[in-house]
This record gives sequence, structure tokens and C-alpha cells, in this order.
Amino acid sequence: MKILMVTDAWHPQVNGVVRSLSRTREQLELEGHDVTVLSPDARATVPCPSYPEIRLTLRPRRAAREYLAGERFDAIHIATEGPLGIAARRWCSLNGMRFTSSYHTRFPEYLRLRAPIPLSASYRFMRWFHSAAERTLVRTETQKRLLTQRGLRNLHVWPGAVDTDTFRPHDKHALDLPRPISLYMGRVAPEKNLDAFLGLDLPGSQVVIGGGPALARYFRAYPKAHFLGWRHGQELARLLSAADVFVFPSRTDTLGLVILEAMACGVPVAAFPVPGPNDLIVDGGNGALDEDLREAVFRALAIPAEHCVDFASAFSWQRSTARFLEMLIPAERCCKDGLQAVAGDRGRVLPDALREADHASAVP
Repeated sequence: MKILMVTDAWHPQVNGVVRSLSRTREQLELEGHDVTVLSPDARATVPCPSYPEIRLTLRPRRAAREYLAGERFDAIHIATEGPLGIAARRWCSLNGMRFTSSYHTRFPEYLRLRAPIPLSASYRFMRWFHSAAERTLVRTETQKRLLTQRGLRNLHVWPGAVDTDTFRPHDKHALDLPRPISLYMGRVAPEKNLDAFLGLDLPGSQVVIGGGPALARYFRAYPKAHFLGWRHGQELARLLSAADVFVFPSRTDTLGLVILEAMACGVPVAAFPVPGPNDLIVDGGNGALDEDLREAVFRALAIPAEHCVDFASAFSWQRSTARFLEMLIPAERCCKDGLQAVAGDRGRVLPDALREADHASAVP
């Protein structure tokens, strides 16, 4: 099968969305499929306001047209709601081409943390964006239920996965610090709620692996914590394995791929009882859920490593990719007059401010 994957999140970004999409592509190619990725890579970009690590593609309509008009794809999947995603959606709608989309990030909540934009406006944009897709893939049943309540339709669960060849138990020698060691891995950004972890009065050591726009602020605010920056591959797996408990303070993640990666390394997880953790953590089995995050840390410390490894082993990339393939839709024309359909769709649903932003971001 010849598949086009459109994403505004791609290397060199380091986050769960990029890992999920790149690993899915690798698995698809191992199974003999031809995967093309339309991303900001090797294109003119500008930094995203307040988050310069994220690059926004200039002239996204031209990029989408080059790919979509130049080749025939068996399936088109639009993975993100950024400039490239909007441009690809527009091209498909204008030309009556069917496609699928996915919902990886709670963008409305993230945006609300950075700007006084009402959630109702952001979710109206999300409903507009995903309404054109034949199917929208979400990571968990909880996320499906919450988005249904927000008015999104045609939602299907695409389960997460973990690379158990890389993420597996190692010894505890990679971190020579006072124990117990409580560790967080991921983006260091406001939406990750790291104050809830670093502000805890815990025995032993607190470790942060990762980087992001808030790293300098946290480094100054919590001088006793150990900030290791980004680590990758086997080195990352060894550092994860050396922790005694993985702390996941986010309240806004759709899944939390790092939760599975920590469990695969034999490390129990402490988190708030919110979507994402609720779908992966069996309280008392492979971690602990509690509104008192400090209490969750202490309870998680008592959980055997093998319980975590056994749970993570069920989340294979083969299974996840098989579900992705099952959910794809043939990229064939779905209506005779795509231009009329998309014009009516835009005028009916897209808010004026967001419609103007869409036009400005996609100038050819």
C-alpha cells in the first residue's frame, strides 16, 4: 500500500507524537508498505510563538499541492492540526479525496495555558478540522469518550505501543544518586505540570530527563533537582531503569507514551487519576493513581518491577500498526463537487478568526 502521512510534528522534535508516527512508519515499511511523510523537514519554517522548538511550515499549501497532486496514494492520513495538516485537509476537501486524521495532543488545553483563548473556540476548530475526515484515530477509550462529549464524531481507538527491544529492564547503576530516585522524562513545558512533581517534598533524588521552553525556569526554581537534558536509545533505557519510580504529573496528555516506556523498563508509575494515566495505570498493579501525587509516589515504590514489564509487553508496535492499517480509508473521490462541499463546510463551521488564521498560514 502507498500511504501519505501528513504531520507538522517531526524530527528533530523530541516528543511522543514524533516517536509514535516515526515508529509507525518504520513498522509499516518493515511490512512492505510504501510510506511518504509530508513534514516540516527540509522546508522553510518559522518558530512557533512561545515554543521555538516547534517549527511551522511556510507556504504549506504549496507543499501539500506538490505531494497530493504529484502522486497517487492509496491512503492519506493527516496526523496533526497545524499548517501542513490544514493545507492537506483543504486540498483533499477541494478535490473530494477521502482521508483519515488523528488526535494526538490536547491542543485546546495546551493553548489555554499560553493564551486567554476559550476552550469552546479551540474545540470548535477541532470539530471543524476533524469533521472532514472519514475516521479520526484517538489513543484511548477515555479520550474517545471525552472528545465525543465535545462534539467530535467518527472516533476510533488506535492504541499506543512501546519498543520493548529498546525499553527493557537494566540494572540500577546508571544513576549514582541518593535513593529512592523519582524520575520524570519528557518535554519540559508548562502543560506538563512539572511544578506538581518538583515541588514535592520527597526523600532521595528527583531527576528530569528532557528539554523544552521551560527548562531554564525550572532549573533556577528547583536547584536540588537533577536535570539531565535529552537522552536517547539504550542510554535513555538504562537511565529509566535506574529510577525507583516514574512520576507523570501531566493532567492534559492523551496517552503518555513515556508511561509505557517506564513500565517496560520495570519502573512503576505515579500519576494523577486523569485521562491518559487512567487508561494505562492499574492502581496498585503497575503504578499508583492519587490526587495526592506524593502519596502516589510512596505507593508506587512498593510495586514489583515484573508487574510493570508484564503489562507493557502487551503494547507491541505490530499490534498498534495493524490497527492503524485497519482504520485507513482508500484515498478515492468521495463526491463530485469537492469545491462546493468545502466552501459550504468552511462557511458553516470555521470561526472567522480561525478562518483568517487558516488563510494567512497557507498563503501559496
